[in-house]
Amino acid sequence: MPRSKSVGIKAGLYVISLAILVYVVVYMPTPYMIHAPGSAEEIKPMVSVAAGDKEEKGTFMLTTVSVSYANIAMLITTQFKKHAEIIRKEPDRNDEEYETQQRYYMNSSQSNAIMAAYAHAKVEYAVVPEYVFVVGFSKTVTPKGDFHPGDIIKKVNGEPIGKFEMLAATLKGKSAGDKVAVELERGGKAVEQQVELVEIGDENGTLKAGLGVSVGEVSKVQPKQADKEVHFEDTRIGGPSAGLMFTLEIFNQLTPGDLSKGYRIAGTGTMSEDGTVGPIGGVQFKIVASEREDADIFFVPEDNYKEAKAKADEIDSDMKLIPVEQMDDALDYLEELAPKS
Repeated sequence: MPRSKSVGIKAGLYVISLAILVYVVVYMPTPYMIHAPGSAEEIKPMVSVAAGDKEEKGTFMLTTVSVSYANIAMLITTQFKKHAEIIRKEPDRNDEEYETQQRYYMNSSQSNAIMAAYAHAKVEYAVVPEYVFVVGFSKTVTPKGDFHPGDIIKKVNGEPIGKFEMLAATLKGKSAGDKVAVELERGGKAVEQQVELVEIGDENGTLKAGLGVSVGEVSKVQPKQADKEVHFEDTRIGGPSAGLMFTLEIFNQLTPGDLSKGYRIAGTGTMSEDGTVGPIGGVQFKIVASEREDADIFFVPEDNYKEAKAKADEIDSDMKLIPVEQMDDALDYLEELAPKS
């Protein structure tokens, strides 16, 4: 074999091998995600009340966990990162479904934060359902229609769908195998299709006909006084864990004075309509993120306190960790807090 031809074959094999290596290391998907410290971000630019008190010498900060879909290269480098952790993805959930669920949790968190703040500030309000949308897919049956996470269900058999009860009422009496006309909104565009119903089970194990998708309801919290309406900017942050901090920022704007008292106040915790603060995941990453942003105080759900304290001690943080079970716990602490000098 001529030398030039041999060199060319070797060069070709080298290029092919390099391309395969790059694909495997960089582009080939893995069943893992990497969790690491995210951010501690000021909430005030994200939330506004029309006639709210804007005085705030300090700041309230929500905290996040950085979530990355891991390739081989990232899995290797993560072994050398002190505050990162490799997590296995849930096998039955794709990336689009995960991101839609996180946006839904954030929307619910914001609604609960508004309601809790309104209740404490004595602001009358009503909850107005807006639309029902596809969050994910049934784990037990495959839907017969073309559905994507995030699709808004506009109509079923010509009946407008604005809340859960409307969808249930429209499908009542139907059987698996029946077809219904479904009108969706996907990315601002209308999608119309005939969908064959499938057999699903409800929370009591009773079988009935359905679309084969899990759905969420988006509602608007409407105050009686228009100038008390709360507006959220699109933050592109998902999950329910910013509920407590959203609530404190909203309450601070709804009431006179400055709850922050000049401190940089970070924290985490879900929020219920009645003001109950719930536990969250990844608190250790949020402690690191808050320390990096020079937080003075960190509100942490009671159930997460032990883990948060261990991480704060590990990184030698000077932040004051305040465990809370109710919104009132945080408010009482802030009201008794001396202004920062």
